[in-house]
Amino acid sequence: MDTFTSKVAIITGGASGIGQALGAALVLRGARVVLADVNGDGARVAAAALAAGAATSATLDVTDAASVERVINETASTLGRLDYLFNNAGIATMGDARHMTLADWNRLVDVNLRGVIHGVVAAYPLMIRQGFGHIVNTASLAGLVPPPGATGYAMTKHAVVGLSLALRGEAAAYGVRVSAVCPGVIDTPIKDHMQWLNTTRDAVLNDIPIRLYAPDACARDIVNGVARNRAIIVVTVHAKIAWLLYRLAPRLMLRVGQTLAQRSALLKR
Repeated sequence: MDTFTSKVAIITGGASGIGQALGAALVLRGARVVLADVNGDGARVAAAALAAGAATSATLDVTDAASVERVINETASTLGRLDYLFNNAGIATMGDARHMTLADWNRLVDVNLRGVIHGVVAAYPLMIRQGFGHIVNTASLAGLVPPPGATGYAMTKHAVVGLSLALRGEAAAYGVRVSAVCPGVIDTPIKDHMQWLNTTRDAVLNDIPIRLYAPDACARDIVNGVARNRAIIVVTVHAKIAWLLYRLAPRLMLRVGQTLAQRSALLKR
């Protein structure tokens, strides 16, 4: 029997990109999923595209703690359990930090960090009471290797990695698992909706020398990592190499990042 057969999963940011692909991957492996997204119409369309009866949707703004708690509690009550919470919703801001306003910083923290915290606060005690469960927090390669030109984004993703690894150590005593997902460059709608500061989407994407990884392939890698209870699930070969080099030679990698950023469209003078 597959690890995910008859299991229940909530996926935030489930209307598109990695979240939508995760829903499809989990349903293929026998899970029941709730696709939750601030774009409620998009979540409904994504859920309807999956196997009949295997997916439902919920309109959810992860910055609203009460709404997050409601979706989690209603799911557990209706379906009888909650096996997986994928805290996947996120936003990005790219460009020189000197152009970021306080509102820009706060928005990143509210969605990328507080959104994860709200999920943890609601799901973790429930999973402790069950005696099982797995919280999967989507961070980024930027949460392992800090990229100039994405300072605010990297800040929140480092925090998500730290939260996940610290909580993993605590949660094991209660039968609860915690993982952090750190994808590299994935071809998702986030690049089309992110905030670009003093630069443009096309200018930055033209600087990326590698092919963008498909969301379906990313979801497959994540699901396999979750099944193996990996602490950190790094997605794409390039991301794995970058993380390895950063651990082996952090000073060198920081200097390389500085040089590349100064030559890129992210840090226009």
